[in-house]
Amino acid sequence: MAKADVLLGLQWGDEGKGKIVDVLAPRYEIVARFQGGPNAGHTLEFDGIKHVLHQIPSGIFRPKAKNVIGNGVVLDPVVFKKEIEALKRYNLNLKENLYLSKKATLIVPTHRLLDQAYESAKGEARIGSTLRGIGPAYQDKIGRLGLRVGDILLDDFGERFRRLTAQHVAILERYPITYNWPQLEEEFLEAVAFLRQFNLTETEYLINNELKNGKRILAEGAQGALLDIDFGSYPYVTSSNTITAGACTGLGISPRYIGEVYGVFKAYCTRVGGGPFPTELADETGEQLRRQGNEFGSTTGRPRRCGWLDLPALKYSVMINGVTQLYMMKADVLSPFEELKVCTHYRLNDGSETDIMPFNLAYEQITPVFRKLKGWHTPLNNLKNGDALPAELENYINFIEEQLGLPIVLVSTGPDRLQTFYRHAYAL
Repeated sequence: MAKADVLLGLQWGDEGKGKIVDVLAPRYEIVARFQGGPNAGHTLEFDGIKHVLHQIPSGIFRPKAKNVIGNGVVLDPVVFKKEIEALKRYNLNLKENLYLSKKATLIVPTHRLLDQAYESAKGEARIGSTLRGIGPAYQDKIGRLGLRVGDILLDDFGERFRRLTAQHVAILERYPITYNWPQLEEEFLEAVAFLRQFNLTETEYLINNELKNGKRILAEGAQGALLDIDFGSYPYVTSSNTITAGACTGLGISPRYIGEVYGVFKAYCTRVGGGPFPTELADETGEQLRRQGNEFGSTTGRPRRCGWLDLPALKYSVMINGVTQLYMMKADVLSPFEELKVCTHYRLNDGSETDIMPFNLAYEQITPVFRKLKGWHTPLNNLKNGDALPAELENYINFIEEQLGLPIVLVSTGPDRLQTFYRHAYAL
């Protein structure tokens, strides 16, 4: 029986997973999303065109790959319809190579309204939600109230939808939220009718049968490991399991059929929204990183907070995910810097130092302990696979590998799929 490989982000999201899925997709017969929803924005760039996907797997531009939206995803039919319509000009065979789990939970319009209401009520304590209805949808799933994709095939779906949204409306009456319900309802039901045209199936059987037939599967994570609902920087996290284990529960794959775990990380760190960020640079250096890396959310457009690479956080992610290979993104963004810093330890309130992620990361006053390294101070954009990397970049890579005990197999030197450097020692 074949194995399912998992690709996920090791930081706070936005690591560049979409590009890597696109690069790896030709080696796989199936690319599957296992969690998250339209709060994720996976950016791919090739042939001079930038593509941003929110719910559809990043293998969709590879014609031979089947793409699966798994049961662990929360799906917004309205966003799905808009994504499909935006992809029409590429003549993709979407009705044949895109499969949706009947067990995936639906995001209804009132989930988005509840998200807005809950977030605004928190005031200064708000966590920076994308307001896409993700949290309320997962909340209904866990509360056994939610609607699932397979429910849209039932004769009484309209009644079920109105019963659920009536419960939401009763809650919304407590908040100063205004909305045009007839318009939202019409838009949603039109999107549901559109959704019925696609392959709605028991994707857990599809995936396991493909594994039995020796087909290779790439499970694509959304957000990042440090946003995991159990292991992330709670409460500033997303509402699903973003780690490797989430691929098992979000697709119906036994843990014994997990193969390689590809860990994607930036050569520095970014974070969108609230929450702890030990190495954040709230100065001109941070602003330079933002400008150089074009660090603005692909889903929301919000500016990302930027900082130096955080090794204690990265070690933690490697551990809980069982990472086997590392992929380093955006090395080109660090090219202008003559000196780089890498956080190797945290200094805690009591003056002690640790390389362990503390339980109360959101509240502990952490001071990062940095190691200085020389920058390569040379452009990487035109680097071709097989060329020698600058010595300072090799030193930077070697230092990270020594600290993490894993090989950095790939270095991304730009947004295009061709700007991908495979290191000779670990060529895939």
